[in-house]
Amino acid sequence: MLQNVHRAWWVAAAAFLALIGAAGFRSVPGVLIDPLHQEFGWSHGTIGSAVSINLLLFGLFSPFAAALMDRFGIRRVLVVALVFLATGSSLTVFMTHPWQLWLLWGVMVGIGAGSISMAFVATLVGRWFVEKRGLVTGILTAAGATGQLVFLPLVAHLATHYGWRVPALLVGATALAMVPLAWLAIRDHPHKLGLEAYGATPANPTPPEPRGEGNAAAVALGSLREAARTRTFWLLAGGFAICGASTNGLVGTHFVPAAHDHGMPLTLAASLLALIGLVDIVGTIGSGWLTDRVDPRYLLLGYYFLRGLSLMILPSLLAPNVQPSMWVFIIFYGLDWIATVPPTVKLCQDRFGTSGAIVFGWVFASHQFGAAIAATGAGIIRDVQGSYNLAWYIAGGLCIIAAALSIMIRPNPVPEPELVPEEEPEPDPVSM
Repeated sequence: MLQNVHRAWWVAAAAFLALIGAAGFRSVPGVLIDPLHQEFGWSHGTIGSAVSINLLLFGLFSPFAAALMDRFGIRRVLVVALVFLATGSSLTVFMTHPWQLWLLWGVMVGIGAGSISMAFVATLVGRWFVEKRGLVTGILTAAGATGQLVFLPLVAHLATHYGWRVPALLVGATALAMVPLAWLAIRDHPHKLGLEAYGATPANPTPPEPRGEGNAAAVALGSLREAARTRTFWLLAGGFAICGASTNGLVGTHFVPAAHDHGMPLTLAASLLALIGLVDIVGTIGSGWLTDRVDPRYLLLGYYFLRGLSLMILPSLLAPNVQPSMWVFIIFYGLDWIATVPPTVKLCQDRFGTSGAIVFGWVFASHQFGAAIAATGAGIIRDVQGSYNLAWYIAGGLCIIAAALSIMIRPNPVPEPELVPEEEPEPDPVSM
């Protein structure tokens, strides 16, 4: 029976596991803010700035990673990224100064994680699937939530009982363990195995193999230059920047210390954040299913608007113990956590054609730019005011703006002009 399963599903399964391993790095910073503050005396703003560097590079490197995957292949880029993650996390156990945190956790882990981001998902799904792209995008996006679920309670327990260095080594070892799986199971394109993409038909064929030529940086920057000429790109980028600010940057980084400020035990707060990740698995996969059937602009409108309302009421829910209202927030917000990814990927694919993965990489870069600002900004608000309340209110208001930006995207399913470098015209033999 297993031999009848299309190879695309095995490739997606291996990518899912690799994404789970990479997600461990995104679960650690929020749990380790207080332990690092207690050991080194570093302020929340100082530690938050390292997270900001990580989030910013995580996004900025994403389109370049997509171009590198076109140039050198998905598998090679993925393996190098996992090695970067393992090295950067493991070496943090020797740090004694903030600049070392910025270099290792900010730069090295940021670049490694940026190579295994949503642009990786868009690239892999775009090559291996013609049918069910929205659903598979949702499943792979949920891998990040699953990784958060797996690592957060464990990281919090280890940090509480054994110190922060043990979980740092754990996530490094996990990334290294994913290297053999990535090398053996991931393939760059179905044609290399003599296969067609899942659901490919003569009318809707397998996307062509990338040419693997040219400078990857030039291709990525050229795609940005062309996409930036369109109104759709800026609306998507603006909304996704707010998405990053209201998820990874704020909740993902500061929910645990914010709950701890209200007397909630560190392990309990981390478990609640992990539960958000568990609920998000349902939300993101469901969003992928809906994206195949509903106008993605309407999905984004609903997701951002409801997220904004939930963040505005969060300050009134934080307490030493978990009240029923907090459980409602966890479920409601969790369903919306990264449900925005499948419809955003779909809009990039529809509007920008075969360049959609690289363009989405730049849209995702804006997501991480917003996350970086929120990670540092919320830390500064906490240092100055003694609480995170203002940060929650600002994020909620921004989400309402993101909802408005999403519905302003024109309902035009026709792709934007292809983002390919202009070629010099061949000389006319008659005139020679």
